[in-house]
Amino acid sequence: MTKIYRSLLMVSLLLCNSGLVQAAVVNDIRMWHAPERSRFVFDMDRGVIFNVFTLKNPGRVVIDLPNTKLKGTVPAPGVSGQFIKQLRVGYPKPDTMRLVFDLDKPVRYFIQLLTPVENFKYRLVVDYYHQDAVVEADQPSRPITRSIPKSISGQPRKPKSKLLVLIDPGHGGEDIGARGRKAKEKNIVLEISKKLKAQIDKQPALRAELTRKGDYYVGLRKRTRIARDLEADFFISIHADAFKNKNVRGSSVYALSRRGASSETARWLANKENSSDLAGGVSLADKDDQVAETLVDLSMTKTVNESISFGQEVLSELKNVGRVHSRRVEQAGFVVLKSPDIPSILIETAYITNPTEEKLLQNSKHQYRIVNAVVSGIKRYLIKNENFFN
Repeated sequence: MTKIYRSLLMVSLLLCNSGLVQAAVVNDIRMWHAPERSRFVFDMDRGVIFNVFTLKNPGRVVIDLPNTKLKGTVPAPGVSGQFIKQLRVGYPKPDTMRLVFDLDKPVRYFIQLLTPVENFKYRLVVDYYHQDAVVEADQPSRPITRSIPKSISGQPRKPKSKLLVLIDPGHGGEDIGARGRKAKEKNIVLEISKKLKAQIDKQPALRAELTRKGDYYVGLRKRTRIARDLEADFFISIHADAFKNKNVRGSSVYALSRRGASSETARWLANKENSSDLAGGVSLADKDDQVAETLVDLSMTKTVNESISFGQEVLSELKNVGRVHSRRVEQAGFVVLKSPDIPSILIETAYITNPTEEKLLQNSKHQYRIVNAVVSGIKRYLIKNENFFN
């Protein structure tokens, strides 16, 4: 513990003991379990300075929160994911709340206090990883080593039996996304994405993977890293739009812009989607490598052009499903679309804030109409660009 941290902790304790600071309240405890991580979120009405230490035999992670009280309930044993046997709460001192995580296996952990953003107040976020994992917040994006596709660099690609479409269900976990009267964007887009994967896997020359398979958050930069690691040929991010005017409706397709947004709507949407990491709880340490971006800068222009062409084919098919909000592929600086060598698009399937479209988005048959349109758009693009992957 640093001298500065000790000083801050002592000041906090002195203030608490003097009665000058009202006790913080933990209103709720929530959990999200991903394949490589378990996340515990403590919703608080104010921020506190906390102290962390570990104990052995048996292994435990202990967090002391001075001048804090629990209003919510503690999760029952057996539901705490793959890393934690159970979570216990106690009060070693009357003014100190203690969180004890009983470990099920050796772990790495990362703890952060998130300040208020959007609909959230303060959140103490505790992430647990496998012992040999690299904690996401400490891991900058790796330099890009994948070769550029033939259509971009003129260099041949390794032959593939099937082309990989990486499907990205937007939001997840802490990041709910847009809300309708009842529906949540994170749930709707996951349902559509799973259906889209199933349909793509039925195509003889295609296969698909998902950036997330359940209700947990994946950082925006990590989604692009997954695309590079899997050597995806296409990247499709699935969303459901929102707007203050409930009468606004229609689907849209977006590609990356490197110079500026093509419309005020596109700029607003990109800013909203790019703020997902704040709601999702990704550390600001998760940055792109600027040198790597510079090295691939020349390839980006052609990749963006490919993305626009790809998006236009998908948009043409979506017009057959229902109203489209924009009849062209819009562009803005979406972080999640910044793969330098992978045609990438973001699809706003409909406006979840429009009552009619919210009902459609929850309808399985309509979800399949959207899915079939996207698959048809992929096929149209491949037919028009048959030499693209040769």
